[in-house]
Amino acid sequence: MADAEGTMAEGTMAEGTMAGGTMAGGPMANGKPDRSARAGQIVATARLLLEREGPEALTMRRLGEELGIRAPSLYKHLAGKKAIEVALIEAGFRDIGAALHAALEGWDNPVDATRNLLATYRRFSLAQPNLYRLATAGRLPREDLAPGLEDWAGEPFLLATGDPYLARALWSFAHGMVILEIDGRYPPDVRDSELDKTWEAGAAAFAGLVNRGRLGGPRSPERDPG
Repeated sequence: MADAEGTMAEGTMAEGTMAGGTMAGGPMANGKPDRSARAGQIVATARLLLEREGPEALTMRRLGEELGIRAPSLYKHLAGKKAIEVALIEAGFRDIGAALHAALEGWDNPVDATRNLLATYRRFSLAQPNLYRLATAGRLPREDLAPGLEDWAGEPFLLATGDPYLARALWSFAHGMVILEIDGRYPPDVRDSELDKTWEAGAAAFAGLVNRGRLGGPRSPERDPG
């Protein structure tokens, strides 16, 4: 979401805001077709390793050991560590995008919709902290991602607010809260219930800035993110 109307990270989950655009393409990355079944298995294994052992485990040698194959064989399916990281980021965007779009279904009140959107974002991110870090820390390899995927994943923030700048601010609030919680940066005497109230305060504050009584952000054409 890069510019005001549409890219996730001048905006992405990573660099700026999952705040809204259009799903401009299907599950293609730079015109390349979907990955092979073996490549899918490698990515799935990498995702498990990432959460279980951290980013240090994302090496071809470690993946080969986990899969029971020689590391050089992995290069027949994925070009290397960067390609695996890109595939993981795409998987993360697809999963969180689907969850966030679903979170808005059935809601037409901006307070309730924003509350549910933030709760879903928090739940997804805290459940997969290492994947979340990979997708949101440092420079996003946007040029390698499936076209339109980043925008589609962040579009729910735009749908909830109806304004690209407010959407970006809402995502920034959500990202900041999540990363502070993942990093354990809140004082040890701050209980989960108190953080719940902080999220609730944020939802109420942002919903109060929405001028419409119903959800009204622009929606992209229905597309399958893959």
